[in-house]
Amino acid sequence: MSDVTIFAPSPTLTVTVESAGGDDQIHIHAGGQGVWQARMLRRLGISVTMCCTLAGEAGEVIRHLLEDDGIRVVAIERQGRGSAYVQDRRDGERVTVGEESGDPLERHDLDELYTAVIREGMRSEIVILSGPADDDVLPADTYRRLAADLRPAGCTVVVDLAGERLDASLEGGVDVLKISDEELREHGLQDESVAGVVDAMHRFRERGARTVIVTRAGDPLLLLDDEGVLEITPPKLEVADSRGAGDSLTAGVVAGMVRGEPPRAAVTLGAAAGAMNVTRHGLGTGDAETIAGLRERVGTRTVHEEDAGTSARVSPDGLAALAGQEDDS
Repeated sequence: MSDVTIFAPSPTLTVTVESAGGDDQIHIHAGGQGVWQARMLRRLGISVTMCCTLAGEAGEVIRHLLEDDGIRVVAIERQGRGSAYVQDRRDGERVTVGEESGDPLERHDLDELYTAVIREGMRSEIVILSGPADDDVLPADTYRRLAADLRPAGCTVVVDLAGERLDASLEGGVDVLKISDEELREHGLQDESVAGVVDAMHRFRERGARTVIVTRAGDPLLLLDDEGVLEITPPKLEVADSRGAGDSLTAGVVAGMVRGEPPRAAVTLGAAAGAMNVTRHGLGTGDAETIAGLRERVGTRTVHEEDAGTSARVSPDGLAALAGQEDDS
């Protein structure tokens, strides 16, 4: 049994060419959102089971790379092409040389993967639903079904998704939603002030998320839960590569939750993990001792919504209570 189960339907084989001292260096890793989350969780001392599909030559290599990182792999092996890319970063910028998203999952493979996630999730109690390499890999409704089935089974469901997959997971109901302000804009956010973002967070809660965390590029993070709005300010560090910072943040939050912290407290560990990740070229990497030190430098403050200019709202529980009062009158 692992502390956390991650649903990662199609991990990616990544090949990166870099330059060091005038010589080429070739780095081969497993990649993708769920992999980067798993890698940071392992750095923080959390055991992880990854439920995924593995296809073709890329899948064979990915399994070995994941297991070398200490990740327990529960894989549905299938025929066809897996996800992979080759990037040239010798000039400092990522240039994609070749890429394939892999073949969509067939119905039988998806059924087997779904069953594996439910089984392993019930053993872990915390499940992260991560996105596929490509939108066409599996139906977005899979996320609604998983969220709807995992929570009644006693699992805490954490998501960092966008688009149709986010909408579907909210319909199923999630415990923690992490989303970026960029993804909020894709969902129609026009007012990017704190008030505008908090209003959007309330709407996500009304749609099925208990706790909402929004990352805002260089601005402080925001968290909304039953207690209200919390602003979280990570330490400022020099950025080597910003990719994967959000996945490291999600992993840090989950690591805190595994240790018994509520999301409101665990978000400071997430902020420290995300800050550490941007200083490194390896995604989902960092040192647990350094992250713990950075956590002590994360600032937090309560945001009073009336001061931020947000409209007054009543929670679903509050609405139910008001309805009961009206019935009694």
